[in-house]
Formats: sequence, C-alpha cells, structure tokens
Amino acid sequence: MKVLNGLSLTQNAIKVLEKRYLKKNEEGKIVETPHELFKRVARSVAAADPHYGKTEAEVNATESSFYEMMTSLDFLPNSPTLMNAGRRLGQLSACFVLPVDDSMESIFDAVKNAAIIHKSGGGTGFSFSRLRPNGDVVGSTKGVSSGPISFMTVFDTATEAVKQGGTRRGANMGLLRVDHPDIINFVTCKDENTKLNNFNISVGLTEEFMNAMAEDRQYDLLNPRAHKVTQRLKAKEVFGLIVTHAWKNGEPGIVFLDRVNESNPTPHIGSIESTNPCGEQPLLPFESCNLGSINLATHITHDGKAQVDWQKLKDTAWKAVHFLDNVIDVNKYPLKKIEEMTKANRKIGLGVMGWADILIQMNIPYNSGRAVELAEEVMGFIQAEGKKASSALAEERGVFENYEGSIYDGKLRVRNATVTTIAPTGTLSIISGCSSGIEPLFAVSYVRTVMEGTKLIEVNPHFEKVAKERGFWNRELMEKIAEKGTIKDFNEIPDDVKAVFVTAHDITPEEHIVMQAAFQKYVDNAVSKTVNFTHEATPKDVEDVYLLAYKLGCKGVTVYRDGSREEQVLTTGKSKEKPQAADTSHTQKIIPRKRPEMIKGSTRLMKTGCGHLYITINEDDKGHLFELFTSMGKAGGCASSQAEAIGRLISLALRSNIDPDEVVNQLKGISCHQPSWADGGRILSCSDAIARAIEKYNASGRKGNGNGHKDSLDIMLIGACPECGGTVEHESGCAVCHNCGFTKCG
Repeated sequence: MKVLNGLSLTQNAIKVLEKRYLKKNEEGKIVETPHELFKRVARSVAAADPHYGKTEAEVNATESSFYEMMTSLDFLPNSPTLMNAGRRLGQLSACFVLPVDDSMESIFDAVKNAAIIHKSGGGTGFSFSRLRPNGDVVGSTKGVSSGPISFMTVFDTATEAVKQGGTRRGANMGLLRVDHPDIINFVTCKDENTKLNNFNISVGLTEEFMNAMAEDRQYDLLNPRAHKVTQRLKAKEVFGLIVTHAWKNGEPGIVFLDRVNESNPTPHIGSIESTNPCGEQPLLPFESCNLGSINLATHITHDGKAQVDWQKLKDTAWKAVHFLDNVIDVNKYPLKKIEEMTKANRKIGLGVMGWADILIQMNIPYNSGRAVELAEEVMGFIQAEGKKASSALAEERGVFENYEGSIYDGKLRVRNATVTTIAPTGTLSIISGCSSGIEPLFAVSYVRTVMEGTKLIEVNPHFEKVAKERGFWNRELMEKIAEKGTIKDFNEIPDDVKAVFVTAHDITPEEHIVMQAAFQKYVDNAVSKTVNFTHEATPKDVEDVYLLAYKLGCKGVTVYRDGSREEQVLTTGKSKEKPQAADTSHTQKIIPRKRPEMIKGSTRLMKTGCGHLYITINEDDKGHLFELFTSMGKAGGCASSQAEAIGRLISLALRSNIDPDEVVNQLKGISCHQPSWADGGRILSCSDAIARAIEKYNASGRKGNGNGHKDSLDIMLIGACPECGGTVEHESGCAVCHNCGFTKCG
C-alpha cells in the first residue's frame, strides 16, 4: 500500500490509474496525479449545483464532499465518469440501450449511434426481437430477410473497428425474445468462437415460456412483422438448448423479461426490451444510466467486534445519490435523443463493492445464512436511504419529468426513476483495493506479473493479517496457495479460517444464486453476478440454477463453467473429420513433406518490442501453409536466434500437416517484458507476432484482406489477459484481469 498525501493506493491501483484513467498529453505522457483526477471529477460534478440555486460556498462544500468521498475510497463512480469528467469528451455514462426496429434505416442508424457511443466510452445493449426472421418476405424488394443474426455481425464488425482507437473496449448486449422464430439460431450463434466476439448474448424468457416449460407443453413463435404464429416448439427442448450452450461457454445468459417489466418504473413511456452489456441495467430505448459503487469494506467499525458503520453508510449513500444525480446534468451525451430520454427519467444506479471484504472482517462465511441475512440488511438499508435522498432532491429540484403515470405517482416523490443497481466493479475494485461487486474472493493468493516478467505473490491483506496473528504465515505456504487460489485443501490452516476465506469455486452455484437473490430484493434495476461452476458440472446443474434463480426472483443469470471457453477456442466451429485412431501395434513416425523446388508466399513486417520482425510464410501448390521463415531487423542477438528457431519448428509442424490454428493457439498470447503497439493492437512478444502473422495470412487468403476477425479477445477466452498475459477471471457477468485492470466490458 502506497500513501500519496493521505490517499492510500496499492501498487496495482496506481498502475491501473496510470494506464487507464490519468490524463495524458499528446506524447502519451501522464500529466495528472490521482489527487488531480479526483479533484477534476469532484469539481466537474459539483458544477451542477448552481443550476439549483446553490451559492459559491455551498458548491465548494459539495466539491469537497465529493472529493473526500472518492479519495477515501468510500465511493467511486463508473469508469467513464472518472475518465471523462472535466475533460473535452465529457461523456460520463456507462450504459446505453438503442432501439433496433424492423427497417434498414433503423438498423443502420443503430449501428452509427452505437459507434458514436463506443467512441465515447460507453457500452450498448440491443434487442433484435423486432426484426423479421430469416427467410421472411421483404415487401419493398420482394426478396427475403437475412434475419437478426446476420445484422448482429454488422454491429460486431463496427464495434471491432471503433474499439481499436478508444480508451475502453466497445461492448454490446444482444438480446432476442425466446418466442422469436430465429431463437434456435440465436442460441447457437456463438458456437464458432470467431463470431460475435464483441457481443454478450442473452435470451429474453417470458412468463408464457416459463409456464409452458413447467407444464411440459409447446409455446408459440411469433413473427414480429406479421404478428402471426409461425411455429410451435416444445419449451423444455428450447430451454435444454439454452442450458447446454451456457454450459459449453457461458452464453447465452438469460433475462426474465416480464419480471424486468414488472418493476419498470415508467411503463407508460415504453417496455424494457434489453439491458446493458453485463445485464444489470435494464433500460428503455435511448436511455442511459450512470452508475457508482459504495465500497463496503470502508464502512465498518472495529470497536471490539467488527460491525457495519450504519451512520457512515447512510452519509455515503446520500452523498452518492447527490453525486449521481448531478452527473445527469453535467454529462455530455453522445446523442440528443439519449439526453432527452435520460433527463426525462433520471435513472441512477448506486451499488456496492467490497462485499466479500466486509464479510471477512465480520468473520462471516460468504456461503452462510448470516451472510444472506446481512446482504438483505445492507442492501435494504442502502435502498431505503437512497430513496430518501432522491426524495429530498425531488423537494429541492423537482421530480423526474415522466413522474406522472410512473409507479411512484401519488405514492412517493422522487428525483430518480431508479436508484440502485449492482454493477461489475472490475477496475474500480482494483483502484479501491477491495473485492469486486458482491462476488466472493476470486483467490486468497495469486501470482501477479510485473515489469521484466517478475512474478509477485499477492496475498489478500485480511488473510495475511489473520495468518500472522494465528501463527501459520510463511512464504512457502503463500506460494502454494497462489498455485491453487483456494485454501480448502491445506491442513495447516484452521477450519474456521477456511470457512471465512472461501473463493468463488469453493461456493456452490446454488449459494451464488441465493446471494444474488438476496441483493435483488432491494435493487431497483438488476444484479450483475457470475455463477461459477466447476469444470465437472453438468448441464443439469446449470438448469437447476436457472430454475432456482427464477424461483427466487432474480431478473437474469450469467454462468461460467471453469475451463469451458478453453475448449471452445480449440474448436473451430466447423465440423472436421475426426482423425483415425492411431495404430498402436507398432511405432508410427510422421514424415514431413519434402520441399518442392518452387514455392510461393509473402513477407509481412511485424513491429515487436525487440525490433522489426520480417515473417515470410509460404504455401504449397494446394494453398496449404508449408513453411515459415523469420528475419529480425536487429541483426543477431538472442531474440533473432529464438525467432529463427520458432520458424523452423513451425515449418516442421506445417509440413507434418499440423493445423495452423493449433500453431497459433500455442504461440498467441505469449508475453515478454517488451511488448509493443502496432496496427491499433498490442504485440506481446515475437511469438505473439508470428501467431498474428499466420492469422493475417490465413485471413488474407480467405477474405482478400489481412485483418481477419480473430483479435486479442481470443486470448482472453482461453484464460489469459490480452494485454499482460495474466489470468482472466469471470465475474459479475464480465471478464477481468486483476493483474493490469483489463476488462472485456470496459
């Protein structure tokens, strides 16, 4: 922990701030300190107060209050607010939903608007349920429609292009109602891991569908254009397909659409059809929402027995609601329609992080009845105080524009149509030095890679304190724990300590859902959480969790089975002939093909941290990759000799009929101490450069360009961070690297 003028930050927090948040000049040099960042944000957000008659002294007091709340790490707003408040871009919201109506004009307006939002640092959600199905008639041309999935690829491609130049990755949610005629194709659309990598997908489950499944009957598929039944499917079979694919690779997620709309605060304005990319923020078309999270780990008293500091939690909740309501006013919206819709409903999303930390400090196991009770107490308290704070703002500033006809009309005057959301807090929790969202610990101890490839053992500070107090601390034990992440199998650790320091995979999926449901009871919007399964889990286990989530009142579910996406990456998605079983009656040797006199290919320049690497790839007369040579711009040296050795081994593999994709899988993502940037992406090492050159060559041969579709996300799918090579954890409906702060969802 490093203390900078009273601001306590871990080394990892400082690294994340420097990489992603602090202001840089045109040369990429950091020109802002963490203190100046928080000062910039506090000043910008407090600037809304004069619009409501506040004096200069009152505004200054508000600014100081906001600054203290952030520098004490009691509360942090969502990433776009930290990045952009007080700067030229000024776009402060994380979540957006855009409409996609059944016309070419609407579809491509949505593509354009999404690109504008991604450029500004936001994520987008879409419902494709209004689009006519594949094969349906197109009246204007008498042709046939290509359906929602083909148009999703257009959105995906646009996101891929825009994200290369942004500070945050563009992320999308694609949702399709379960009664859409293309639902089967939608559920299976991500079977090939090279497709729709910039999308999370979810199926919108209706009450009719859930009833049909419970009654083991068929349900109707409805053409959204003609509003006619096109087919009937057995609900259990469709549900089984959804479950199986979620078991395979974590997608699709599910959203209980009718339940979401039961708590829609403004049903007179429209129905909610989609959510933001991580699923915690259901929104009307053209709505945005700004989020923020209270760090529960700092809201605890240590006088004798550790307890929740309820007065401090109340004070922070009130200040946070004030802060988030101000953001709506000072925000620079990417589209006029979004500004109008957002200001008409004034939705905010106040959530929490550090939940696992506060349980540990109070000596409460995450997977215990007491933890569930405390979850309801804490979130119920934040919800109640948040509503009171919003009501106080309404008396001072007025209710939200669409108040009349809302669920509050005649009952409670509030400034904000929604107040609470449990969002992912990937990088925010790293800055705050606390656990993510309402997730359990991802590991008690883990390995973190720093500069020059040095590996450091990171130990949870609460565990380190307990281990030293109880006398079982030693470095060798911490290293062993880091290899596993969990402490459950270490006999030298007392059982009561094991019970408290549980990790995501020590907790049953059912216990994950019970905790999610406890928070959902007192959240206006929804809860972003990942339900972790062991690799050995079955599709039936996933099905049971989905049904439990429905029973307990959750609005949606995201699951991840450990190791499932590694398998997906090793599958190209296209069915290939299975290799013949090896003849083990005698030893077989693979004889590489001989090199012909004439061979054709091309040479590509790849910029690496070791210098320019020239990679020549040749193919045989049938168009199959045959050999690869390398030449390093810097003559001689270890890097040059290693690159040459890699080239020789790749050539041997290719001439022995090894699939080039398998070669790429082995090399891509290997990192060294000198990565470099090229073509808008990061080249992690010479090995990584060679893998990318093979990909580009293959893409050029298939598509006529050298860009291909696979990108750094492929690395993430196999459990390695595309930016630093660290371990990626699936949590809160997203994927986060705790080593460098990279997150799939921005």
